[in-house]
Amino acid sequence: MTLLYSTVVFLSREAFRRACLSGGTEQNWRQIINLLWLTGAMELVFQHFCPPSRLSAPDSHSVPHYAPAVGLFGLAALQELLAEPLWVLAQAHMFVRLKVVAESLAMVARCALTAVLLLSAPQLGLYIFCAAQLVYTGTLVLCYAVYFLHFLGSAEAKRMCFPLHRAGELLPSTLNGEPAVNQKLARLTWSFFKQSFLKQILTEGERYVMTFLNVLSFGDQGVYDIVNNLGSMVARFVFLPIEESFYIFFAKVLERGQKVRDQRQDNVAMAAEVLECLLKLVLVIGLIITVFGYSYSDLALDIYGGSLLSSGTGPSLLRCYSFYVLLLAVNGVTECFTFAAMSKEEVERYNVAMLALSVSFLVLSYFLTWWQGSVGFVLANCLNMALRIVHSLLYIRRYFEGSPWAPLNGLLPSPLLLFALGLSGVISCLSEATFCCDRGWLFRLVHVAVGAGCLLGVLASVLLSETRLVRFLHAQLLSRYTKKET
Repeated sequence: MTLLYSTVVFLSREAFRRACLSGGTEQNWRQIINLLWLTGAMELVFQHFCPPSRLSAPDSHSVPHYAPAVGLFGLAALQELLAEPLWVLAQAHMFVRLKVVAESLAMVARCALTAVLLLSAPQLGLYIFCAAQLVYTGTLVLCYAVYFLHFLGSAEAKRMCFPLHRAGELLPSTLNGEPAVNQKLARLTWSFFKQSFLKQILTEGERYVMTFLNVLSFGDQGVYDIVNNLGSMVARFVFLPIEESFYIFFAKVLERGQKVRDQRQDNVAMAAEVLECLLKLVLVIGLIITVFGYSYSDLALDIYGGSLLSSGTGPSLLRCYSFYVLLLAVNGVTECFTFAAMSKEEVERYNVAMLALSVSFLVLSYFLTWWQGSVGFVLANCLNMALRIVHSLLYIRRYFEGSPWAPLNGLLPSPLLLFALGLSGVISCLSEATFCCDRGWLFRLVHVAVGAGCLLGVLASVLLSETRLVRFLHAQLLSRYTKKET
């Protein structure tokens, strides 16, 4: 059901988000609102035809309420998409606090309801998770709706010259003397839709293989899901917000499809500097996770799930996933720049490359899983992500070719940082072999203390050698603090 939900929501809205956020705030927002309301119709189509809703239904006696639960998850997806026009408006006008508050409240409500129902009425089974998902999406919609109903027509909206003035303008409407939808934007959305369909295969491909081909037992699938959730926490909470926020930044600063020499040079210089610092930031975070993830995967899984997780393939799976997080980090930044700068024709050409990547990824997933078990899924993801990074790097190099800027230098860490990471990796491995993980809690704490000391050494090397990154982070934090104060 979660596969159904993520598939339907992603395919229904991703293309619209990419296209509608490409032109900044100076657009005909009535036309954009009309276009965004099509996400609901897309959801109904995908809900009907999406394979997870039709396959892999368990036995009704062992897992009751499955069929109505699938329908309720589809309803939750439709409910979440009701907030899509408001989400795009908020992102385009940099209402960052609204997004953080809405998603935090929705998450807390979902987790609280799930915990209460699991403890008080476990016999409800799947209905618990359906109710929690409906509360999550309902809270999201309510937060956005209440905010914009209060904001529209206010003094702050007038001071910002906000393009909409009444709540009725948030609904689909006809426009006098103008088409209801911007045709150029609709064609760009179609191009991004084909890309999002292929991107979904690359993102969730291993789950489709697991669901339809039964290459892993349910026990192995459970271990893989736990490791995947643990390993992707940084990607969800750190890298994804960076990708979403700076896609909007690059889309506003750069002119889509234009060469560097034909754009405002101060804007290009700012974009190049930000891209270089972002690449350095995610590279440093990814390298730290890779180095320390190798030596602390066993301990993390043992603490989280006991010997059930730490005695099998779990530690090897999490070690591989730590390296995959590094690739995820770099790919997120390179692709957010690439998609913000590409013309419609370049997006179409990239879709062909994505099709080849999708087919090769599914084939690799099947054979590598047959060879290496659940670790094969991570290896297939690493190969797929590496190819996507190479494509984006080639595009960025061509984009800035002949200009004085070289943002890809952000992928070159300083020698001091590399030395600190290498030394930390060796010390952590020796510590794991000596103190972890079957000799009691005292030795585990010693292992953690060794890792903490090594991490402090790595952070010190960053402060000493990556001064440009430090200045960038200081400027970002200072600007956020200043905005908050004002």
